[in-house]
Amino acid sequence: MIRIGIYGTTGYTGVELVKILHRHPQVEIVFATSVSSVGKSLQDVFAAAPDILLIHPDNAPLDQIDVAFLCLGHGDAAAVAVKVLQAGVRVIDLSADFRLKDAAAYHHWYHHPHPAPELLPTAVYGLTEFARPHLPNAQLVANPGCYPTSILLALQPLCAADAIAGTVIADSKSGVSGAGRVPKQNTHFVEVADNFSPYSIGRQHRHLPEIEQGLSSWHDQPPSLIFSPHLLPVPRGILSTIYVPLHQGWTDKKLHELYQATYGHESFIRVLKAGQVATLAHAVHTNLCAIGLTLTRDTLILTSAIDNLIKGASGQAVQNMNVMMGVDERLGLL
Repeated sequence: MIRIGIYGTTGYTGVELVKILHRHPQVEIVFATSVSSVGKSLQDVFAAAPDILLIHPDNAPLDQIDVAFLCLGHGDAAAVAVKVLQAGVRVIDLSADFRLKDAAAYHHWYHHPHPAPELLPTAVYGLTEFARPHLPNAQLVANPGCYPTSILLALQPLCAADAIAGTVIADSKSGVSGAGRVPKQNTHFVEVADNFSPYSIGRQHRHLPEIEQGLSSWHDQPPSLIFSPHLLPVPRGILSTIYVPLHQGWTDKKLHELYQATYGHESFIRVLKAGQVATLAHAVHTNLCAIGLTLTRDTLILTSAIDNLIKGASGQAVQNMNVMMGVDERLGLL
């Protein structure tokens, strides 16, 4: 049995994580923490959640767990990670604190110095399908962001095959849960309903350097990227429509063969048939990433759909844990 502790349980990713782990046949949830709801059941906060007592993080019994999941805010997670790692417990961090390898880049994008820069070289970037060789020995896993997951999984085969001939445009749309549970004016129902809004376009969104870092791991000269996120008036899901100029010689058949060779054996990547495009309905409430390929002249239009709370967060975190702990990667996720 894998003994689990969860920090930051009452956010959307935290409660989604509890739901997945609660049905996992080889997991015991030892503790779940909250600062705002200490002493309550998680069921008091989310009616459909399991009945789990929420404790203060200072009272977490680290000597009783094997793996800690950190569903905390950027900056807060790193300090907890240091404490947990010092106790000899492995960490899967769902914040952005260990995704970027460069502490200066983190400072630039998150507007404060990195709390534990000495840990950055040791963190494994947990895009599971490409992190598997490094996960079994990992002590610290940086769970990828939701937008980067949808974009990197779609682009990896092309990047690795040196197929990309110019600037890539990623036009991405996210459900409102991607903004977190803390109320903000622009995510109130009246602001979001009957609306569709771009935000942080240009070189403004914090996920941009994470995507560029991922692309650079597959090619010495990665393509330049234009990333345009949008807020959809739906609770959950991400759909990225990605425009990719290709070198000459690529055909529909050759592209589908490339994607099938890369993902045909994967449990959580679904390459759609020719003529199909990915939609939110292909992926929400699952750990799937659905990818559609549409070739128009020398430009490939990729459509990539995930659930931002599952494949884009808690589901991928459990997938990473399964690989780390040497159990069936699909447990708790199918």
